[in-house]
Amino acid sequence: AIGTDIWTAIAYAFQPAESKLMARAPRHPKLVKLADWGVGVYSYCYIGVLQATFCWLMYMQVPGLVDIWHNQGTGPYETADDEHTVIQGKTIYYWTLLLGQIAAAMSTTTERQSLVSYCLPNKMLNLAFVFELALGLVSIYGAFMHGPFDTTVLPRDLVLKPILALVSIVLIEEIRKAIFRSLEDRGQCGWCLDTNAGAMVAVSEESGSEESGTESTEETSTSTDGKRPLLC
Repeated sequence: AIGTDIWTAIAYAFQPAESKLMARAPRHPKLVKLADWGVGVYSYCYIGVLQATFCWLMYMQVPGLVDIWHNQGTGPYETADDEHTVIQGKTIYYWTLLLGQIAAAMSTTTERQSLVSYCLPNKMLNLAFVFELALGLVSIYGAFMHGPFDTTVLPRDLVLKPILALVSIVLIEEIRKAIFRSLEDRGQCGWCLDTNAGAMVAVSEESGSEESGTESTEETSTSTDGKRPLLC
């Protein structure tokens, strides 16, 4: 994480806004939190599952690894060749995870807008991607990194195969964004309250004058009763 995620996280500070960001209804401060259940579901039940799935798929691509795992488990291994094969599996898992992290970072630069129109305008983020790729390749081909990272040299085909993970995750995210853009255009999705529940009443009451004091707060809380936030 220190060599990969931290740099993209810092680079997000330089991220330009989406094209339609200001046209979207504001987040309700009481009904929609900054880090709500949706963030957890997206991180651990969606994008994290995608990354793990591709990591294991690529792990199984190492010739002979499945047989070693089936017959010898987690070791000790019978021969040095078997141990080397297992380390190759660890290496391709790491390389796939790195590419999956880049795919997730590219996809989350926008919430709704397609990368086809948004592109990659954040130069700092692009530099972070280059650094991550360079670090990953050095970890594979640099002998001085094999010990600390428990990696080894991979043949060219095993280095290229995980690119499928990057492309697939980005495409899946593009499909998700297209679906939510369609829902948003029909008023069925967005950071707002259900239109059938009188959403703006709560917002207007909450932004009232300070003279209303406790009474205004009580009116705000009661006015949101029964209202369903759209969190997609």
